[in-house]
Amino acid sequence: MTSPAAPNPHAIPWRLVALAGALTALAPMAIDMYLPALPTIQRAFASTPEAARATLGAFLIGLACGQFLYGPTSDRIGRRAPLLAGMVLYLASTVACVFAPSIEWMIAARFLQALGGSAGQVLARASIRDRFDHQTSARVLSALMLVMGMAPMLAPLVGGWLLFFGWRAIFVAQAVIGGAICLWALIMFDETHSPEKAAISRGEAVWRSYAAMLRQPRLIGYILAGAFNGGALFAYIAAAPSLLIEIYKIPPDRFGWVFLVNSGGMIAMSQVNTHLLRWRTPEDILSKARLVSILFAGALAAAAFTGFGGMWSVLAALFLTIATFGMVGPNTQAAGLSVDLTRTGAISSLMGASTFAVGAGVSVLTGVFHDGTPRPLAVIILVSILLSSAALYGLARPFRTAAGA
Repeated sequence: MTSPAAPNPHAIPWRLVALAGALTALAPMAIDMYLPALPTIQRAFASTPEAARATLGAFLIGLACGQFLYGPTSDRIGRRAPLLAGMVLYLASTVACVFAPSIEWMIAARFLQALGGSAGQVLARASIRDRFDHQTSARVLSALMLVMGMAPMLAPLVGGWLLFFGWRAIFVAQAVIGGAICLWALIMFDETHSPEKAAISRGEAVWRSYAAMLRQPRLIGYILAGAFNGGALFAYIAAAPSLLIEIYKIPPDRFGWVFLVNSGGMIAMSQVNTHLLRWRTPEDILSKARLVSILFAGALAAAAFTGFGGMWSVLAALFLTIATFGMVGPNTQAAGLSVDLTRTGAISSLMGASTFAVGAGVSVLTGVFHDGTPRPLAVIILVSILLSSAALYGLARPFRTAAGA
């Protein structure tokens, strides 16, 4: 990514944000765009609902595995080469999805698609921390959500429209978009990892690097806080088709509008976060925003179990809960990436891998406990947020950093 010699701490480098946002959004777009097609894919391959959902689970597992690959590699050889290699794998496996002859083929291709697409997420985060200080990187990560958030806002809508041409058209569109982003990265993504830091990383075995990180309670706290926060979000993503289409009878071509509204709330709060970061530290905002999300998740569980207000009370509480993630997510990432500056790529890997590993597990749980009501989703979201809070306040303890301790 092209970089100015001395970035203005009050200016957001929007050209960098646009590219980093596109790279980060590529994998989530590949999830959200095909969600409306899950029932169609199930019928097309005459498979079970569990097998169709396994295409999502395989994708999340691929994202988790890819995170471990790219972070340590980029710490040793730089960010650019692993990024471009991942993009090529993403394109090849997306084409394999287009021509998938069976559900088993689709599951394998989706795993490889995620393995390639995860490069953008890991290396965009790492390159941002390479360039900026702690507080500025938090502002850039928040601004990133403005671009990245367009994926869950628009992808389900686009997927619903493309479904009129058949489910394979969705993967054709993903290949075209992925190819354009790959070309953009080839032209614009400059190396941000310094040779000095790369030399230090090459002198340390990968397992020693991970072992050193696992001995840092603050870092583990931020990683787990982000992972369980992501788990709450993935619970919503995994359960949304059945909740909205099957339970609340929302037509598939209108399914994306609910995603648009909820994503809009999260993006709006991320931009409020960008503004607040001019005066507050990421840790200060995070320690307060997490409490608000607990309150809204509790309201969601109450609405789901009492039935008070019907569908609209559940959707309203869900909107408010997801909106808080716009403050929790960027600040958790920025705080975690600043704990150990010699292992930024590996930290980015651990953050992403843990998030998608938890997301994969939560996606399975939403299927296992599905009972035709919003109650299982509400419980999983609440428990995920409580576990995130336990890690945040028990291990990371951002209130101490915010107070200067």
